[in-house]
Amino acid sequence: MPDNRFDEPRVAINRVYTKRGDSGQTSLVGGQRVAKNDLRIEAYGTVDELNSFIGLARESARELPELDGILRRVQHELFNLGSILATLPEDVHPKQARITAAETAQLEREMDRMNEELPALRSFVLPGGSRLNAELHICRTVCRRAERHCVALAATADVDEAIVYLNRLSDALFVWSRWASHRMGVAETLWEPNQAASQLP
Repeated sequence: MPDNRFDEPRVAINRVYTKRGDSGQTSLVGGQRVAKNDLRIEAYGTVDELNSFIGLARESARELPELDGILRRVQHELFNLGSILATLPEDVHPKQARITAAETAQLEREMDRMNEELPALRSFVLPGGSRLNAELHICRTVCRRAERHCVALAATADVDEAIVYLNRLSDALFVWSRWASHRMGVAETLWEPNQAASQLP
């Protein structure tokens, strides 16, 4: 059976600040200097933001170890995705960690299994009801923003696998938010358009 594992990262962080970014530029993995608002930087910066919010959600998911474990794996996957987004195609090493169809398929399996426990939706749901639910919805919306940045980047770079993964991950975060509320016995708040101020008696 082939070994599909990626190489361990070779990182040595001796100093946190270098002052090289003071001019508004940063370096890609291959050493190229680009502006900090470059589409590629926006893409992997938002993936990094998503990873941080998932770390926050994990703190609220401690009583749901199955979900905590899934979120932990996703954090590693997002770091792998960020690594690829920070690397121009010509500089990607054959053993560099990346996102593949296997990661997306795993999200689909987990979604399908958890969704089987949930009642069918008859309306959109509002984020909230518990801290974990709200945090997972924040993750979902940040994930959608990362996806939009990757779609913009796709005009000049091959990031198709990133787009597919982020699209599926945002769906998974929605399912996980519902599943967490279900497991915690927290009622969902359904969207009621007539609850707007203009519609109240």
